[in-house]
Amino acid sequence: MPLAPDTPHAPVILGNDPGSFPHSVLAERHPAIIRQVRDAFPYGPGQHRALDELLKSCTEGVIEPLPEDAGDRDRWQEWGLRSYAGQSWFDVAWLWSESYFYRRLLDAVDHLRPGAWQGIDPFRPFKRAELDSPQTDEELAALDALQQRPVRERDRALLHGSLWGNRADLGFRLSAGGAADHEPAPGLVADDSDTLWSLLPPTGAGTLCLVADNAGRELVPDLLLIAHLLAEGRITRAVLHVKPYPYYVSDATVCDVVDALSRLRAARGAAGAHGALLWSAMADGRLTVRAHPFAAAPLPYADMPDDLRAEFASATLTIVKGDLNYRRLVGDRMWPPTTPFADVTGYFPGPVAALRTLKSDVITGLSASTEAALDAAQGQGQGWRTGGTHALIQVNPSNGPDGK
Repeated sequence: MPLAPDTPHAPVILGNDPGSFPHSVLAERHPAIIRQVRDAFPYGPGQHRALDELLKSCTEGVIEPLPEDAGDRDRWQEWGLRSYAGQSWFDVAWLWSESYFYRRLLDAVDHLRPGAWQGIDPFRPFKRAELDSPQTDEELAALDALQQRPVRERDRALLHGSLWGNRADLGFRLSAGGAADHEPAPGLVADDSDTLWSLLPPTGAGTLCLVADNAGRELVPDLLLIAHLLAEGRITRAVLHVKPYPYYVSDATVCDVVDALSRLRAARGAAGAHGALLWSAMADGRLTVRAHPFAAAPLPYADMPDDLRAEFASATLTIVKGDLNYRRLVGDRMWPPTTPFADVTGYFPGPVAALRTLKSDVITGLSASTEAALDAAQGQGQGWRTGGTHALIQVNPSNGPDGK
């Protein structure tokens, strides 16, 4: 698969600019993750050596091939490894470098290798701690009051809960607290929610694909949104796309879906009812889970394989969640912020919506006035692109094989 060509007005983001956000991820965040994983489990000497070698490689060395016996070696070769091997981690596409780091981390802890540690998620302690936190209890309890609100308010609250992820309590309380429908949510830089709802009418009979982002307290609101859409008849079926293996620390896997569903099912009140609905939906096929290999690919969705393209093409709407998936959806490039979202997602095979909290430099679809206001605020010390303080709801409703 060819690597994405550069575009002069929107260059591919690299990690080799000291002081940039991508550079800090490679130079600081990845070493910190290695140390956290090392301390989280009683790994043996071989795993400790492998983690030390990965730390040295990703900070001072070059990209090395996967082991000869790796089952996905050929796939990674196709995904760009044959071109990038031997180069500095900092000098290749940042999206690729990040993704390959997590793949090599799994090698270091024997996650994919036959043996006692095969299948053990190195990030599971962090995910479970968040899912089992008191904050999760508070957010689930807020659902009881929300059930008494009009359907339109519940629509908005649950959509915003999914949007903000682990700030889901903000989403619930926006409506539960009586916020007017016309009141903008704090930090929302683009809002195509009316278009989103028009694609999911109350008498809908279609399929929703939801490409999940993080596990724990961010996956729970996604599941609650799906339960609401099923209960209100806006969809008849949902397909939840997750990662095939542990990825980016907190990205959701099938095991994380099971944990989240069990957490909901065991809850009291409205949360427990939502959990029961989802459990039943799994049993009868109204809710299914996919873990396509491309979900963990270091490539934009423009390069998706034909089988995944066909699945998204058949959906009434695909909702793409989170910052990483946004980078893959629009391309991990320094687009001018006013680049139309529809232009950079025109390749997508069906209607697509992005729900994203901003945690990286990539952004499209802003008005010139919004960009100017955000940049002015950033000059006062607010990093709106990377700080997680702003979010967006963007929709391209016009994609599809019929060109409508």
